[in-house]
Amino acid sequence: MLSISILEESPHHIIQVKGEIDASNSVQLDESIRSLAEKGAQSILVDGSELEYISSAGLGVFMSYLEEFQEKGIQLKIFSLSPKVFEVFRILGLDQLISILSTKEEAIQES
Repeated sequence: MLSISILEESPHHIIQVKGEIDASNSVQLDESIRSLAEKGAQSILVDGSELEYISSAGLGVFMSYLEEFQEKGIQLKIFSLSPKVFEVFRILGLDQLISILSTKEEAIQES
């Protein structure tokens, strides 16, 4: 099960993700990110502190925005991943492509 909520802490938009992201629900994450980008968000932070699992479909959502966001100057950062979930990003080399930080404070400071 997946729960997504969005908080605005100007100038940042924080997507809080709880549960598991897999093929059956990754579209929810995609829609959340897409709607923020379409509303003109320049800093999107993903709170992964309660993310228990992410499948390749979930990882694909993040990957699908890399080039577009780079061109538009939109920052996408992920923070507070558990070691288990971070390892999935690391194994695939996504920690080299996506900014993954330890804490919300670090994510905000780097913006």
